[in-house]
Amino acid sequence: MTEQPMVRFENVSKRYGALTVLDGLNLDVARGEKVSIIGPSGSGKTTVLRMLMTLETINDGVIWVEGEPLTHMKRNGKLVPADLAHIRKIRAKIGMVFQSFNLFPHMTAMQNCIEAPITVLGMKRAEAEERAAELLDMVGLSQKKGHYPSQLSGGQQQRVAIARALAMRPKIMLFDEVTSALDPELVGEVLEVIRKLGREHDLTMLMVTHQMGFAKEFSDRVCFFHAGKICEQGPPSELFGAPKNERTRQFLHAVLEAG
Repeated sequence: MTEQPMVRFENVSKRYGALTVLDGLNLDVARGEKVSIIGPSGSGKTTVLRMLMTLETINDGVIWVEGEPLTHMKRNGKLVPADLAHIRKIRAKIGMVFQSFNLFPHMTAMQNCIEAPITVLGMKRAEAEERAAELLDMVGLSQKKGHYPSQLSGGQQQRVAIARALAMRPKIMLFDEVTSALDPELVGEVLEVIRKLGREHDLTMLMVTHQMGFAKEFSDRVCFFHAGKICEQGPPSELFGAPKNERTRQFLHAVLEAG
């Protein structure tokens, strides 16, 4: 038997009134797989991540995480809408890093990283601080743990955000355009941290990105989204080297011309 996927979207749709943002999405992500999601604005890329974090509700279909439904639960052999306790239990397996950092401005880097483990996981402060110190060291910020976000560069803030997400010990990490709010010279330091995560940690990773070079180098698979569907997907060498779909070719040509 093949191992069940870590994440499965099964006929998932998302609509805002008459606008369909995701249209019957089917996508499996294997345990430990690194998947990049690319595509034009409005193609549904970020919605995929936001639905996994239950920041967006779904209209149709089921999302499965490690074989369990995310926003549904099994009752008498049927799937019914999940209660809050079930959603929290499943969502605890997932961490997300946003493009806008979202750090608490009144908390130091260390405080940002220990707040949720203490309040949500019930971790003892000493353990949370030890874990946070290790993670801040891993992202190259051991000297900045007493600094507030306003005292950090954008790249440093984003690295704190990555450490904060990891402090919750997720099995799945989501990255939503994590370099798009950064000055160009700061992009590399954040991508290097993500590379290190991929090398050293057994994480399933889903990344929405405009960094085509990074997607090509880092991903096991790239999915090109267009109009709420996966238009084409495959290994980076195939999708970037010899795209089969005309819309994929147009998009890559436009992006590479602009870059």
